[in-house]
Amino acid sequence: MSVLVGRQAPDFKAMALMPDKTFQEISLSDYKGKYILLFFYPLDFTFVCPTELHALQDKLSEFEKRDVQVLGISVDSHFTHLAWVSQPRSQGGIEGTTFPLISDLGKQITQDYDVEVPDSSFSLRAVFLINRDGTVQYQAVHNTDIGRNIQELLRVVDALQFTEQHGEVCPANWQAGEDGFKADNDGLKEYLSK
Repeated sequence: MSVLVGRQAPDFKAMALMPDKTFQEISLSDYKGKYILLFFYPLDFTFVCPTELHALQDKLSEFEKRDVQVLGISVDSHFTHLAWVSQPRSQGGIEGTTFPLISDLGKQITQDYDVEVPDSSFSLRAVFLINRDGTVQYQAVHNTDIGRNIQELLRVVDALQFTEQHGEVCPANWQAGEDGFKADNDGLKEYLSK
């Protein structure tokens, strides 16, 4: 498994289902200058995946306030994405989802990000937070059976933006509105003395 943190995020060009239910070829570089939350999920029409997409949709305005573009990606076709987004939530669908869903039918993007499940045809559950200049700042990859905590992803976005703005580091369990500290011995001692 490759660690991409600190590296330029692999660019791609792929067909996506857009929020208005049209198809459009997009690339990661189309969003340069914004923060990007790129998340991989195993497959459309599965079980944990719709819970995550709905949870992301429920917090989408919070990501947008932070200038974060949410992009979902799976190995399904854009036509399958359209069928799934057209299916009501009560029937396991993701109706109401309004962020782009990228098709990685050939699995090239999944392979470039090194999140393919060995000996399978789909990806692990993975997320990459990419800063405005296209550098990966955070990645998390885990088993397909475990859904992500969307509030934690927002916390990581807040922490990244705090460190960029203030030039300070964020301690364990840091939350927006709390203090950071200078990344030196004096800063640490002052923080731990509080």
